[in-house]
Amino acid sequence: MNNNILIIEDDKDIREGVRILLEGEGFYVEEASNGSEGLKKLSQDTELVILDIMMPGISGLKTCEKIRKLSYVPVLFLTARSKESDKLVGFMAGADDYLVKPFSYAELLVRVKALLRRHQIYDKEALRGSATEEWIERHSIRISNVQNTVFRQGAELSLTEIEYRILLLLMRYPSKIFTYQNLYESIWEEPFLNASSNTIMVHIRNLRTKIEENPQKPKIIQTVWGKGYRLGPTEE
Repeated sequence: MNNNILIIEDDKDIREGVRILLEGEGFYVEEASNGSEGLKKLSQDTELVILDIMMPGISGLKTCEKIRKLSYVPVLFLTARSKESDKLVGFMAGADDYLVKPFSYAELLVRVKALLRRHQIYDKEALRGSATEEWIERHSIRISNVQNTVFRQGAELSLTEIEYRILLLLMRYPSKIFTYQNLYESIWEEPFLNASSNTIMVHIRNLRTKIEENPQKPKIIQTVWGKGYRLGPTEE
């Protein structure tokens, strides 16, 4: 397997426990005890970052923001904070997934494999993109169908992989109403659970802050109450 995973966690016991678990599954793992050390160890070969939020020095949130300026590598947050507002802050910093402490190693492993699988599929699509790339344009948004490149009114946007995939799906099928289950199973490629709705809402909210003129009154990604989301109609 040999996927390269970087763990940035100040708790030595958690860090070593996660490393032992992942190495037992065939992953190559690097460790860092703080954000500064983690940023130095981040490389083009890193395929996933597991990042603690509460750390001395540079916090996990600031570390994630710095990672996002360098790479689209998937980031999985580990945190003791479980409130929805805390998750929103984490996703706004650029996280792809969120795991609350204490967590089971089985759940961690499922999240890790899912993030790596989606990232690998994304990379394969990007590699094929030179011959098949197309651009979709609606609502002053211009998005590539094969790589995370998005423009709004000519300015390039910085979207996480999850945000990009959600937006691309909505742009591809502008007349379709996507239920929470449609979106979750299409983007996350995992079975939908009741708690999955909250995950979707947080990512939609974060995406709206980047693409809407007024995120409180969204025109691009509209909520269809009781059903899900759809791309809003374009103005004639």
